[in-house]
Amino acid sequence: MKVLKFGGTSVANAQNIQLVIDIVKKQETKKLAVVVSALGGVTDLLLNAAQLAAQGLKLYETEIRKIESKHLEAVDALLQQPLKSEAEAALHQHFDQLETLLKGVFLLGELSDRTSDAISGMGELMSSTIIAKALQQQLDRVVYVDSRNIITTDSKFGKAKVDFEITNYQIQKALKSDGIYLLPGFVASSHEKHTTTLGRGGSDYTAAIVAAALEAEVLEIWTDVNGMYTANPKIVKQALPISEILYHEAMELSHFGAKVLYPPTIQPVLNKSIPILIKNTFEPEHPGTRISDQIQGNANPIKGITHIQNIALLTVEGSGIVGVSGFSKRLFEALSQENISAIFITQASSEHSICVGITEVEAKTAKQAIDKAFQIEIAQSLIDPTIVETQLSIVALVGEKMKNHQGISGKMFSTLGKNNVNIRAIAQGASERNISVVIGDKDVNKALNTLHERFFEDNTKQLNLFVMGVGNVGEKFMEQLTQQRKYLREQLKINLRLVGISNSRKMHFDLDGIPLKDWKNKLEEGKTADLEQFIAKAIDANLRNAIFVDNTASELVAATYANYLEKNIAVVTCNKIACASEYGNYSRLKALARKYSAPFLFETNVGAGLPIIDTLKHLITSGDKVNKIQAVLSGSLNFIFNNFNETNNFHDIVVEAGVQGFTEPDPKIDLSGIDVARKILILIRESGYAMEIEDIDNVSFLPDECLKTASVPEFFESLKKHDQHFADLYRKAAEKGCRLKYVAEFENGKAKVGLQEIPATHDFYNLQGKDNIVLFYTDRYVDQPLIIKGAGAGAAVTASGIFADVIRIANV
Repeated sequence: MKVLKFGGTSVANAQNIQLVIDIVKKQETKKLAVVVSALGGVTDLLLNAAQLAAQGLKLYETEIRKIESKHLEAVDALLQQPLKSEAEAALHQHFDQLETLLKGVFLLGELSDRTSDAISGMGELMSSTIIAKALQQQLDRVVYVDSRNIITTDSKFGKAKVDFEITNYQIQKALKSDGIYLLPGFVASSHEKHTTTLGRGGSDYTAAIVAAALEAEVLEIWTDVNGMYTANPKIVKQALPISEILYHEAMELSHFGAKVLYPPTIQPVLNKSIPILIKNTFEPEHPGTRISDQIQGNANPIKGITHIQNIALLTVEGSGIVGVSGFSKRLFEALSQENISAIFITQASSEHSICVGITEVEAKTAKQAIDKAFQIEIAQSLIDPTIVETQLSIVALVGEKMKNHQGISGKMFSTLGKNNVNIRAIAQGASERNISVVIGDKDVNKALNTLHERFFEDNTKQLNLFVMGVGNVGEKFMEQLTQQRKYLREQLKINLRLVGISNSRKMHFDLDGIPLKDWKNKLEEGKTADLEQFIAKAIDANLRNAIFVDNTASELVAATYANYLEKNIAVVTCNKIACASEYGNYSRLKALARKYSAPFLFETNVGAGLPIIDTLKHLITSGDKVNKIQAVLSGSLNFIFNNFNETNNFHDIVVEAGVQGFTEPDPKIDLSGIDVARKILILIRESGYAMEIEDIDNVSFLPDECLKTASVPEFFESLKKHDQHFADLYRKAAEKGCRLKYVAEFENGKAKVGLQEIPATHDFYNLQGKDNIVLFYTDRYVDQPLIIKGAGAGAAVTASGIFADVIRIANV
C-alpha cells in the first residue's frame, strides 16, 4: 500500500494534472491513496478574498470569479461528458458555499478563525473534485473520500490538533478495500463537524496521517524539484541532489529552510518508520530523495547546508545574570507569553550573556517583552536593555555522522573567515547533528557557496574575476584564461568565472559568468566605463574567492586597491604604481591584505613572469637578509640596447620595442628610468627596507628636451632630433669593449639606477633580447649571489605571470 501526495505546483493546471494521472497510472500497488493540494495559487486567492471581504471591499467578488474561472478551465481541458457535468455541478456547490461565506464576512466586517478555515480549505475540496473525476475517466476503482469525514480534530481553527484514535479508525474503515482513493489535503473536521485545517504543510500532514494509519510501505511526496539538495539550488548552482537521508537529518534541513518538507507534518510516518520518497512530478524518472531511519554508507558526514534569513539576534547581558538561577526561565517565559519561538539559542560559559535568534518581524515585540520582564534589573543596572541586531541569517551544516569526524567546525569557520564572513554567534547541540552560525544577510550567498565548495565539490574551487584593462597584457591574459580554463577545471579543480570586465571605454558584468569566448562582444555591448561603479558592483556582488585583476598602468586604478582589499577581494596586478607609491600607502595595502585575508599579489611588477618577488619572499620568510641587489630590470631597455648599434638609429629601435609590446604605452616611462626605479624600489621594500622613490638616484641618459616633452608623438620626434646623442653613447661603450645596460643597484641603504657600460667580464654582458637578470647578495648568498634570469618583458609573459598569481590564490 502506498500514499502519494501532490503539491500545488503539481496540480497547478490541467496539463500538470494529466502528469499526475500518468504517474498514478504507473503505480503497481493494489491499494493507493492519492492526496492533493489546491490548484497552484488558489489558496492565496481564497485568503486574499477573505481579507478583502473583511475590509468591506467588494473586490472579493473579483477573486471569486478568478477562482471559478481557474477550476472550470481545468474541467473543460480534462473531462468529457457525463463526468464533466458531474464535476461542474459539484464545483458550483463549492462556489455557492464560498460566495455565501464571503458575503457573510463582508456584511459582518469580521473574519473569524472558524470561517477562515472553511474558506481556506475550499481550494483542496475543489481541486480534489476535478482530479477524482479525471482519474475515474481513465482508471477503474477510483473512490473519492472527503478527508473531513475521516480526519477528526479539536476545534482549534487554523492549526487543529488531530484526534488520532478516532482518525485512525475512520481511515482504516473508509480505505479498507483495494483501489485508488483520492483525498483532499489540508482539511479535516472537528468533533462538531465543522471544517478545520491542519496548518502549514497541511496536505503533507494529511498524507502522513493516512500513511501511518494504514501502515503504508512508503509515502511519496511529489513536488517540483528532484528531492532534497545539498543546498538551495537557486543560490548554489552546484547543489547536488541527495539520494537518501535519515529522518532526523531531513527534519534538521527542513527546519532550517529546505522547503520540501515541514518537519511536524512527517511525525506520524516517522513514528511508524515509514520511508518518505520526495519525487519530481515533472521529472518522474529521477530517483528523488529517500528519507528513512536507515541508509547505505555515505563517506561525507555532512548531508546538507541550509539557512534561514530575516533573523534578529537578541542579546541580554550584564553582571546580574551570572550565577542567578531561573534567569533563562524568565527570559523564555517572556517570549512564550508573546507566542515567540526561539530559533537559535547560545550562552557563554561565563553566564554573562545569552543570545536568542527569532524572526525579524517579532524583534520589536520580543525586546519590549524581555525588557518588561527584567525592568527591575535594568533599572538597577544589573543587566543592560536588550540589544537587537537585525538583517541576519542562520547558516547550518547538517549531518548525522558529523559527531564521528573531527575538525568539521574548524573547516567551517576557517572557510567563512577566509572569505571575510563575520560570525555573530555559534551553536551546536550535543548530538553534533547540526552546527549553526549567525551571519549577516548580505553574506548568505557567499557563505552557502563557499561552504558547499569546501564540503561537496570534490575540492573544486571557484574563482570570481573582475578584470580591468584588456590592452596588450589584458588581451593576452584573456586569451590564456580562455585556453586554460578546461585544463584548470579538469586537472587542477579550479573553476575560473569572469564576472566583470572593463577597458577605458566600456564595462560589463554578469554574476552568472561572462562567456570567455564572447567577452569582446559582451564588453562592447556593455555600459560606459566608470571606475567608481566598477568598484561598487564588485563589492555589491559579495562573491567568494573574488579577485580584482589590474592589467593597466593607470594611477587612478592603482589608487582603488584598498577598496577591494577592505572587502576581502584579492588584488592581482602588473601595475607598479601602487607598490612604488608612498611607503605608507604600500604598507597600508599589505596590512589590509593581512587583516582581511585578501591576497595582494604583484609578481609581475618586477620581471614580468619571472619568479623574482616570490623567490625574494621565500628568502625573507626563511630568515635570510638581503644586503645587496644588482639587476637589469627593464626588458624593454635591454631589448633596445641589445638591438641598437651603428647600423640603425635609436628612434627606430624604440618604435620596434613598442610594436613588440615591450614598452609601456608611454615609452618615456621606460627610457626615463622611472620604471626601473619603481622596480628596484619594490624589491628593496620586499627585502624589508623602507624607502621612497625620491631616495633612488636616477641619472637619465635622455637629453633634457626629451624628458620635457608633453606627448608620445612629441617624445618620438625628440628622439629623432637627438639621434647623434644616442649614437655617441653606443660608440663610446663599443670602443671600450663594453655594452650598454640600464642597471639598478642597492647596497648599504642606497639605491641608484642608470645606464652603465658593462665589460665582458660582468654577468650582465651577455644578457640577450628582452631578458632580465637579478643578483641577490644575502647573508647566505655572500660571494656567489642567487641569480634569477629570463624574459622580463612582453605581453604574453607578463600575462602568464598574472595568470600564475591568480592560480596561486586558488591554492591559498
